[in-house]
Amino acid sequence: MTDMAVRSAPQQASAMAPVPYRVRSRAVENHDSVTLHLEPTEIVLASPAPGQFMMLHAFGVGEIAISVCGLGPAGELIHTIRSVGAVSAALCAAEPGSVVGVRGPYGTTWGLESAAGRDLVIVAGGVGLAPLRPVVTGALEHRDGYGRVILIAGARSESEFLYSAELAAWQQDPRLEVHQTVDVPIHGWVGETGFVTEPLRRLSLEPDRTTAFLCGPEPMMRHGAAALLKKGVAAQDIRVSLERNMQCGLAWCGHCQLGPLLLCRDGPVVGYDVAAPLLESEEL
Repeated sequence: MTDMAVRSAPQQASAMAPVPYRVRSRAVENHDSVTLHLEPTEIVLASPAPGQFMMLHAFGVGEIAISVCGLGPAGELIHTIRSVGAVSAALCAAEPGSVVGVRGPYGTTWGLESAAGRDLVIVAGGVGLAPLRPVVTGALEHRDGYGRVILIAGARSESEFLYSAELAAWQQDPRLEVHQTVDVPIHGWVGETGFVTEPLRRLSLEPDRTTAFLCGPEPMMRHGAAALLKKGVAAQDIRVSLERNMQCGLAWCGHCQLGPLLLCRDGPVVGYDVAAPLLESEEL
């Protein structure tokens, strides 16, 4: 944070105008993903809740919607970004000291507080662990408020997991039940092998007191939700994050329309009772 006084309650001229944030630090997670810590330079935007997203702007390139994976001191935002296009590549390449634009927060939340007293099942596929990281850390911060906390994290291979050091710490934390599984095991891998649905199917759950949170590729969420439904978990107690083609964040442009929903406003987090019929359409 610089010595310049920062202001809360953003006063930008337009809701589409990004606020400048400086890259304080950059950490490489794997071959195509980095985590950026962004600190405000002039205006401190409202703190996003777990599940919400920000619009991140690479000046001269464009902007994209990125979920928030954590918050730091003094209004700092933490984002994990996977390089899959021009904008995300530019953001992933941003070095400490450079400036990016930020708008938000937007969208619905995981509603972790509403699951108080219940068992939590957190299922993350690939980069889907980033939006779910605040669910894990939030449950740990208020651990006495929940029953079992189960994390199932999957990746194509061991080298593609996000937050490897944090995952290792979670594996040793007696307050959590952690399953790490890979699609393609390599020499030295001692964890589970297979899709995230495999450990999920083996879980013994009390369905009437279970709330589940799923984020990852849409086929993973469909099959994961199906496994939970088969165990008796109600569709409304299964929450998924739908992140299709969000371009404005303000429900103005309509690009993120999915059935009756505008996902930047009505999502990205929705109950599976809402999501199930919408996910019958292939991803755009």
